[in-house]
Amino acid sequence: MNCPTADKLSQYNDALLSQQESSQIHAHIQTCRHCQLLLETFANEEQFLKETLQSPGLPEEFAETVLNQLQPYEQPAAPGRKLEKKVMLSAPGRKPWKKAVQAAPGRKPWKKAVQAAPRRKMWKKAMLSAAGLVLAIGLGSSLNPSFAQWIGGLFSTDQVDEGLRLAANEGFAQRVNLEAEDQGLTFKVEDMVADSTRVALSYQILNKKGKPQDLYLDMQDGRNEVYALDKNGARIEVSGLSWGNADDYGVIEFSLREQKGLEQLTVKFDLTELNGKNGSWQLEVPVDLKDSLKSTTILAFSDTETSRHGVNIAMKEVQYAPSSNELVYETSFTDEERSKIEAQIKVLEERFGKEKAGTFANYGTAIQYHLENEENKTVYQHNTFLKGKGHTSDVGMLQGMGENMATVGHMRWNESFIPQKGEERLNFVLDGVVKTVPSDFTVKIKPKELKKTPLSFEYEGNYISIKKAAKESRYSLRKALMPIQKETIFKIEMEGSKEAPSSEFGAWLLEDDKGNHYTAYHSGSILDAKDENGRYKTTIDLTVYGMDEVPEELTLHLLSVTRYHEVEDKWRVPLK
Repeated sequence: MNCPTADKLSQYNDALLSQQESSQIHAHIQTCRHCQLLLETFANEEQFLKETLQSPGLPEEFAETVLNQLQPYEQPAAPGRKLEKKVMLSAPGRKPWKKAVQAAPGRKPWKKAVQAAPRRKMWKKAMLSAAGLVLAIGLGSSLNPSFAQWIGGLFSTDQVDEGLRLAANEGFAQRVNLEAEDQGLTFKVEDMVADSTRVALSYQILNKKGKPQDLYLDMQDGRNEVYALDKNGARIEVSGLSWGNADDYGVIEFSLREQKGLEQLTVKFDLTELNGKNGSWQLEVPVDLKDSLKSTTILAFSDTETSRHGVNIAMKEVQYAPSSNELVYETSFTDEERSKIEAQIKVLEERFGKEKAGTFANYGTAIQYHLENEENKTVYQHNTFLKGKGHTSDVGMLQGMGENMATVGHMRWNESFIPQKGEERLNFVLDGVVKTVPSDFTVKIKPKELKKTPLSFEYEGNYISIKKAAKESRYSLRKALMPIQKETIFKIEMEGSKEAPSSEFGAWLLEDDKGNHYTAYHSGSILDAKDENGRYKTTIDLTVYGMDEVPEELTLHLLSVTRYHEVEDKWRVPLK
């Protein structure tokens, strides 16, 4: 399947999807590195909000005291844009918001800490010691609403990624203040940051008293639609739509990766359900990208290619824009490698069926790399095994996505990073290649015997013990006459450890004693904690639907495995 939208993944993370949708996404994320990191970010976002919102708020009179002693804020103008002096009006209470970052290849939703970007100093001079205190508090405090709005709105705070803040400080943010009211609820779009790579809008949902309401926008079954239109009123096919929120504010973000040279568009909100109420809330937000295009540079590559460990890498282009730098490249199997893999896939398809052994396994290619400056200092890292981590990680990355091309393993990648200040020259350095390929590994399980003695096995640096294989009842809520749904599943629980770097399990298939095959949906974790052997602790859960009876013996088939191959002869490509 194609990558689900970020809001779908968010609903999956919060267990808000139907069983069918949840199962489909569950299968997809096992081998989709783009979606794995996004789920990981959602988990870290929840922890961030819990810690942040437990911090005490500032006293009500604090804002008035500070505002009376500060000079009005002047927003820097973008090239060709007239500088305007603004004093921002106060708004309802604002809570910290942290944006979900779309990511790149090589991820699982592992439990780990997100490396925070350095905080930016937003004022040259503190006019009052209390004002300096607020800026120092940063993410640790909930901003008083009038103070937060006065200094430039959500996109001037640390609650959004650094790329959006940089663009806002360069004059690419603007106050929108458009709203629609129905059924006693007001949908209000407050601020916007827009450049040639993305459009981000902050919004609120308020009741008649101006109190913030639930920000969730249910996009299922056409209840609510948010989309982009070109100057002729035709829908624009955007490459990604993401949503994030923290109590009082939500943010909708459109990716414009595939819309090169777009000068203007309109973001259309067609909402029919807010906070559990049916109604009609329609807004059109015009977006002018002409100024941002003047500040955008695109460098196209020609015949910049190499091959390592059976993987071709072809650089396509790099784009420098106010809110992000984007790198576009393609990876594919070499002809010899692809022929071998296609033959292996054919054997699996003949045995297990094309849907389970072909489409479901997500065979593919990816790379590991870093970007360095002129002093050979690393400024970005992608898909890298950092020290003390049993899983791959990124440094400085904002978003990333991959698109399947015509042949097996052929991928087109688009990855964005926080812009560097100034005109610093960057170089791309290839560190390794990643291949997800067919596997013929199998292990036989006797469920009843596991209760007494766990079954252990080792596979390419993974040391695993199967602890349990049994039926379980699962309960879920749904919008129906009978809201509680009961479902019986078959679940296999494993624990163990793995070396880093080592292979990662891909798609699994379960076979019963009658030759019936069941898709085993995979979830799990790799912790930063190590066991007594110095390996990273892991857990694996396999969930099977539709198995009516549990036989005496079952066979687990591993259909795909992801392997990492380090490149000793580094390939370097200048990006300017």
